[in-house]
Amino acid sequence: MTDHHQSTRGKPRVALVTCTELADLDDDDRLVVAPLAARGIVAEPVVWDRRDVDWADYDLALLRSPWDYMSRRDEFVAWATGVPRLVNPADVVRWNTDKRYLDELSAAGVPTVPTGWVLPGQPWQPPADRGEYVIKPAVSAGSQDTGRYDLADPGHRDLAVAHVRRLGAAGRVAMVQPYLTAVDTVGETALLFLTGPTGLTFSHAIRKGPMLTGPDEGVDGLYKVEEITARTAQPDQLAVAAQTLAAVPGGSDRLLYARVDLIPGPDGTPVLVELELTEPSLFLAHSDGAPDRLADAIAHHLPHPTR
Repeated sequence: MTDHHQSTRGKPRVALVTCTELADLDDDDRLVVAPLAARGIVAEPVVWDRRDVDWADYDLALLRSPWDYMSRRDEFVAWATGVPRLVNPADVVRWNTDKRYLDELSAAGVPTVPTGWVLPGQPWQPPADRGEYVIKPAVSAGSQDTGRYDLADPGHRDLAVAHVRRLGAAGRVAMVQPYLTAVDTVGETALLFLTGPTGLTFSHAIRKGPMLTGPDEGVDGLYKVEEITARTAQPDQLAVAAQTLAAVPGGSDRLLYARVDLIPGPDGTPVLVELELTEPSLFLAHSDGAPDRLADAIAHHLPHPTR
């Protein structure tokens, strides 16, 4: 123990914020630990809801995998508000952990997936057009409590109504979106941005394969396993991402990272599915140099105090 303190004394300390189920971090997040050490920065996984942590002991607290907060978002947001030097900042966490931010981005002119909202206790009937729809909670991650329903199928219609009712009974807001069929062929594109010398800068892109095959049947663990491959970002995707980031309340210059998830709409142009600013997977393993770029971003956000 003494040797550890002697070896880290005077070095910046960064908390990589996670959850109990991933107390030693997700495999992908661990890739940044060695690059940080090479920069003289000590990185430690810390579970967000541990009661014995003094967050002021850290020069920076970086949200990475606190993926168990969905059922207790208010507690998580209150915790974030009390953490000094949190990135991304607590007001961003509050805004971004409820997907009703999509309405604000749409109002700002960002092309988004059309989304309806069903509040707890509010009656809901499936859309009459009988297409395919996705239903999920407004506070969610990892495809938990998410289902795909073919409303031409009477059984699916009943299951969709039951899904919305189940979410409402739990006090959760349901979101209803048309299923974008391009995800079955083109897939979903995630664009990753990290702080660079000139601000938030594009780092890399990945492709997610289709994940929703039918009604919600639950997810084992914290998230549904994804099919990920590297992808080259296209100019129209980068343009939508820039438009999205420009609409972030308070400006995107405060962000250490951002992930913009896009799917081609019915006319083939990219539309925003989600803007991930709180605890996104960054897919560091799918781009050469990405762990180093994240380490540089973290170093940029350090306050560099005299210790």
